[in-house]
Amino acid sequence: MFRVNRNALAKKLKGPTIKSIRLYDFRHFFATNLYSKTRDLLLVKTKLGHKEINITLFYTQLFDFEENEYIVKGAETKDQAMKLIEAGFEYVTEIDNAKLFKKRK
Repeated sequence: MFRVNRNALAKKLKGPTIKSIRLYDFRHFFATNLYSKTRDLLLVKTKLGHKEINITLFYTQLFDFEENEYIVKGAETKDQAMKLIEAGFEYVTEIDNAKLFKKRK
């Protein structure tokens, strides 16, 4: 069923490269995405249902930790903090009555 829908989509969008997408590519994408967000290989292992970490490493494309760049913002009021959280920022700490939030670029 996946192949039928994939090929129909490739024909509709006139994109023959869509036909090269395999079902397992979505597993790789999910694993890599989850790992990049959480940095927790054991969580990825659990979510994928693997018994051995070596199998999870196969699905997870590890990347350079040195290239972690963040957008950092501060909030002094509850409303400012709520807007940052809604925009995908995560709370880090509080300094001088200002709450600091970060989000990956």
